[in-house]
Amino acid sequence: MKLRDESCSWFLQTPHSVAEPLICKLCSGTVLNGSAVGEFCSSSAGRIDGRCCLRNDTSDPEHIIGLDLSNCSLTRVENLQEASAVLMIDLSLNSIVNVSDSAFQGFIELNYVILPADILCPGGNTSWEKVEVKEGNRFCTGQKNICNQTGQLSYNCPANSLCGRYGPGFFECSCVANYHGYKCLREGEFPVLQVFGPLGASMVVISALLWVTQRRKAKSL
Repeated sequence: MKLRDESCSWFLQTPHSVAEPLICKLCSGTVLNGSAVGEFCSSSAGRIDGRCCLRNDTSDPEHIIGLDLSNCSLTRVENLQEASAVLMIDLSLNSIVNVSDSAFQGFIELNYVILPADILCPGGNTSWEKVEVKEGNRFCTGQKNICNQTGQLSYNCPANSLCGRYGPGFFECSCVANYHGYKCLREGEFPVLQVFGPLGASMVVISALLWVTQRRKAKSL
């Protein structure tokens, strides 16, 4: 579970001019037309770049919707966050011995995963609508929403908070309007001035003291 205070949430927007995602070049080769990701990319009108299928959208050219890491000699699956908005991942034909518990944290759009047959689906098989093992692979289809389906307050989250999906087997709790702080127990707007005001003043004082100290040292030289 992840508890998030909406009043303090922020994000970092990546400029469109950045280089192509490094995960697309994690191993050699490219997405093949006849592969699962290749067929998905074609039906989604995406464009292939290395091991990735990117959304064919000029407003977000680096948006990865498909990731083919099959036959990449992988033994561990740990950091895939560069592809956190992906819809489909193929990890078949790898000698994977360990998948990090947090490897798919935040992958709320992920809807189809192919794994070696002896590896469980992300979040456990119960986190998926359909799990099949065939031809030496495990197919995980339809990520389940483990939050309360009624849209009301979830029993998984503290009072004054709502449950939201956060990847296979994960959920996050966000404070409802007018609540903030630890376990969303504080009512009222987040006290921005009270919290950051003294902090800003302290930084100004420290900066001034450092400037005076450095100036005195320079004069003594």
